[in-house]
Amino acid sequence: MADRPLAGRTVIDLTTALSGPYATLLLAGLGARVIKVENPLTGGDTSRNNAPYLGADGLTLGRHGDDDMSVSMLLRGRNKESVTLNLKHPKARDLLSGLVRVSDIMIDNYSAGVMARLGIGHDWASSINPRIVCTSISGFGAQGGPGSGKAMDTIIQALSGVMMTAGAPGEPPVRFGLPVGDLVAPLYAVIGTLAAVLRADATGQGQHVDVSMLGALTSLVACEPFDAYEKLGLPMRTGTTVPRLAPFGTFPAADGWFALCGPTDAFARGLFAAMGRDDLAADPRYASRDARVANAGELHSLVASWAADRPLAEILDALTRHGVPAAEVREPGDAVRDPLVLEREEVVPLEHPRHGRAADLYGTGVPIRFSASEAGLDRSAPALGEHNAEIYGGLLGYSDDELKALAEEGVI
Repeated sequence: MADRPLAGRTVIDLTTALSGPYATLLLAGLGARVIKVENPLTGGDTSRNNAPYLGADGLTLGRHGDDDMSVSMLLRGRNKESVTLNLKHPKARDLLSGLVRVSDIMIDNYSAGVMARLGIGHDWASSINPRIVCTSISGFGAQGGPGSGKAMDTIIQALSGVMMTAGAPGEPPVRFGLPVGDLVAPLYAVIGTLAAVLRADATGQGQHVDVSMLGALTSLVACEPFDAYEKLGLPMRTGTTVPRLAPFGTFPAADGWFALCGPTDAFARGLFAAMGRDDLAADPRYASRDARVANAGELHSLVASWAADRPLAEILDALTRHGVPAAEVREPGDAVRDPLVLEREEVVPLEHPRHGRAADLYGTGVPIRFSASEAGLDRSAPALGEHNAEIYGGLLGYSDDELKALAEEGVI
């Protein structure tokens, strides 16, 4: 751990579900000590109750044993320490203030205004530790949002416009299978948090970092000027192909699908050679990039007809030999078992804290490699409150009798 970039940094993790825990997971993988604070009255992080579960009986849809743990927690809880704390109890702030004194970062993903109502926002934390960086990930930012102001990934996808960037014209909105709203915001939160920590190191003053799920995802949507495309007659939704980059898209082979990207003249010539149609390179309809865009429908039909009856391996071999960017469209299960990503630990096996690799499960690693540091997720997820004695006792100095009394009062 000492060789990891964030070694020596301590994070108070007040997050639950996915957006917040993914941010703290990355910080943990980079070497920070992450103290996960969970509500003892509700069973802790909501993801602890997400099916499926892993235990002595293997992978199940229901919890059968006391040490069964949800796969969600097995993944998101790695390299973290768990303490229990009822933040609504009057005595909770005493314990939390102790953690604030010894921490560099505090992260939450409550709805806007919750931290202030609990009296544990940045103003309170900075009065205890001026250097602390407090990061909030919420649906709509500190100002709140429409209706209840509560946000789930699908709500954010709907509001961001991303659902109308996939699929074909006239088709229903397409919800991305990957929860991109929940996963993009924590990436920006980590970037903002680390920037604020660097600033605190230089000035001695921490600050509040405010990241909204809607803003993060909409910012990515804005990377492509979809409205400008429509004004120019280029459809925003184009299905399996992208006419403005033709030849470009996904196409069926006899035994699977492949992706093809050939927007440049060189790539297009390579495609034509692979198809055995070198003559198309001189055809006025396909000889230049603008011509290919203007005749994208015909060109993509030619590619589809050429590929339809051919085995995928034959197609990919031909395209690769002629320097055309192309790849098989994989199933997720195959993709996460790619020897390259496993060797680089960008994806890693998941282990149960007691039963080890009781199932063939894989989860996210830390997809960053350093030349002079280590990074990784190599410790199993903790049980609820597993580190109460170590953190409250060993780190903050509470006696066993004091901890027993706090537990009896419902504080921890």
